[in-house]
Amino acid sequence: MPTYNAPTRDTRFVINEMLDLASYGNLPGFENATQDMIDTVVNESGKFCSEVLAPLNQIGDEQGCTRHEDGSVTTPDGFKEAYAQLVESGWTTLGGAEEYGGQGLPHVMSFAFEEYIGTANQAFAMYPGLTSGAAAALQAAGSEEQKAMYLPKMISGEWSGTMNLTEPHCGTDLGMIRTKAEPQGDGSYAITGTKIFISAGEHDLTSNIIHLVLAKTPGAPDSSKGISLFVVPKFILDDSGEPGERNGVSCGSIEKKMGIHGNATCGLNYDGATGWMVGEEHKGLAAMFVMMNAARLGVGLQGLAQAEVAYQNAVEYALDRRQGRALTGPAEPDQKADPIFVHPDVRRMLMDAKVFNEGMRALCLWGALQVDLTHKAQTEEERQLADDLIGLMTPVIKGYGTDKGYDIANNMQQVYGGHGYVKEWGMEQFVRDSRIAMIYEGTNGVQAMDLCGRKLASKGGRAIQAYFAAVEEEIASAKQVEGLADIAEKMEAALEEQKAATMWFMSNAMANLNHLGAGAHHYMHIMGIVTLGFMWLKQAKVAAAALEGSPEDAAFYEAKLTSAAYYAERFLPDAAALRRKLEAGSENMMKLPEEAFATAA
Repeated sequence: MPTYNAPTRDTRFVINEMLDLASYGNLPGFENATQDMIDTVVNESGKFCSEVLAPLNQIGDEQGCTRHEDGSVTTPDGFKEAYAQLVESGWTTLGGAEEYGGQGLPHVMSFAFEEYIGTANQAFAMYPGLTSGAAAALQAAGSEEQKAMYLPKMISGEWSGTMNLTEPHCGTDLGMIRTKAEPQGDGSYAITGTKIFISAGEHDLTSNIIHLVLAKTPGAPDSSKGISLFVVPKFILDDSGEPGERNGVSCGSIEKKMGIHGNATCGLNYDGATGWMVGEEHKGLAAMFVMMNAARLGVGLQGLAQAEVAYQNAVEYALDRRQGRALTGPAEPDQKADPIFVHPDVRRMLMDAKVFNEGMRALCLWGALQVDLTHKAQTEEERQLADDLIGLMTPVIKGYGTDKGYDIANNMQQVYGGHGYVKEWGMEQFVRDSRIAMIYEGTNGVQAMDLCGRKLASKGGRAIQAYFAAVEEEIASAKQVEGLADIAEKMEAALEEQKAATMWFMSNAMANLNHLGAGAHHYMHIMGIVTLGFMWLKQAKVAAAALEGSPEDAAFYEAKLTSAAYYAERFLPDAAALRRKLEAGSENMMKLPEEAFATAA
């Protein structure tokens, strides 16, 4: 049975040392984020996820969710009890607004917990994860009455939430939705239609489920500009604010999926269900994007999560499994064979995983800090910079993070050889579970086009120029640190490749937009590679400074420096090759006629 130990030491390093979260104590919401508080939250949440949720991961995969004849759904054994512990311990309240019962801690703190819960049990984590996103959308766009009515119990975890976008005939192109919202004359609407792929759409964990549903009112434009957002509770609230009459929404089916079996992915039927508009009419997509952007960052964490748990188990296996001898001579002559850990190809896979995971963790937590600073930084200039950076980085965190997370999980299965293909070891579940993260919340092709088609040119390229300036500043700073010049120079070369790719788009994409589409995936990966290098420079600088003081855990900081050097020599060169692919343009990609793709008889 696979195991999981939350990487609390590395998380504390990033939050306390790399980000120096305590230095933001003068900002609202940061005053309680002392180092003692940070360490307690990180350590205790890691313990909860490792000890309570991780043991349920295989159970959830094997049992899945069960839909009954009345449309109700039962989650796997142990999920309901674990969810009750989650709520009782207050983990759902970490980043919630204090006026609605949350702890009001920085987003960085809740993001650290989100990594742990997703790594321990991704299917379980989606229940509170969707709720958090729905609460954020309601807080941003809902009326004061709606906020008071729903947010306290959603933040506490007593009620859960969902997002309802996709329909059988449309996914990415939401302008095609057919779900209708008919006004009832009393301020409510009758919602009728079918939604599919609704994560946590029906279950037995909470006493109510608050659905956020995209629909069109009568006469609405037949495009994405005609979409409105509605809150549709599973149970309509009575006069005391408690669940009362059952609403006209039911689970018609549970999808049979490749992975995340422990999460109920439902087809929901709305049969004149009572709903209330959230925000303005025809402005629903903008309101829902609050939830979607939060979800995309959360999905990026899922890429890290599955890579991390697969890595931990692969390391344990590689240290235990004996096959062959080290190429340089027997590592353990008294044994019949050496652990496979000594073989360079196994080390290659493990080192690739280690440096991706630690770089991605730093990026996700740095990104969470930008979310906080967007709202709470002291000056408008600082808030704008943070908003520009996290807007630019969201598709990279989601797209690159899940592409590479899947690759890492796949390679960790490879470490096991034949045993990795056998279900009892758990590795094949990590591969299956990680695969969905590349698809939902906007496929990674959509993320690449969002980055290249929207974010790069937005506001005259203000965000990408700010990003380049930040990376250049980090490179210049690292060059002044003894032992980091080589890493910094490799980063500088990779950054120049990204700049050249950006200029190529500027010179060629407008003349033929297919050039943009053909190179967007490559550009997203170039930016992912450079950005993780940016994070490794930050970590290396902190590690080098710490080693000057001869710390007790010097080995931890020395490993950071070695890992940074490995990343620079093994990951950064890929930026040049990807740039060459991007500059190949779209001519041969789009040249063949459709019939050329058919298989000849």
